[in-house]
Amino acid sequence: MMQGQDDGMMTPHEERATDWLARGGLRPTRQRLALARLLVGDGQDRHVTAESLFALTGGVGEKVSLATVYNTLRAFCEAGLVNEVVVDGARSYFDTRVENHPHFYWEDTHALTDAPAEEVTISALPAAPVGTQIARVDVVIRLRRA
Repeated sequence: MMQGQDDGMMTPHEERATDWLARGGLRPTRQRLALARLLVGDGQDRHVTAESLFALTGGVGEKVSLATVYNTLRAFCEAGLVNEVVVDGARSYFDTRVENHPHFYWEDTHALTDAPAEEVTISALPAAPVGTQIARVDVVIRLRRA
């Protein structure tokens, strides 16, 4: 486990990251812990792309390759720790808030933010094809400044 710098105790950021990985059943490797600290260490929800998370690692002095960031985000998805939100064929965001909720996609800044779930009503969904079940419904509301 990662230790705090001075007293051998974990910092709150390290503790949150370690607990988060444990909830997903993931072994706390150095890279996973580094990325988990950036994603959930401060207790705030995040919407990141692999590239934006990679850029954050450099800002805190972590040595993690972009390929490792992609692979780790996939592992976090498979463990149920993040959801992938695809806004177009070439851009995916990873959301640390995993319960179902809608998003705003800001076309001018390419930012993804939470939208107020209580203001969205879906009255019906089509039946899933035979042999399948609906895993999740993603609602992405695209915004363009007027």
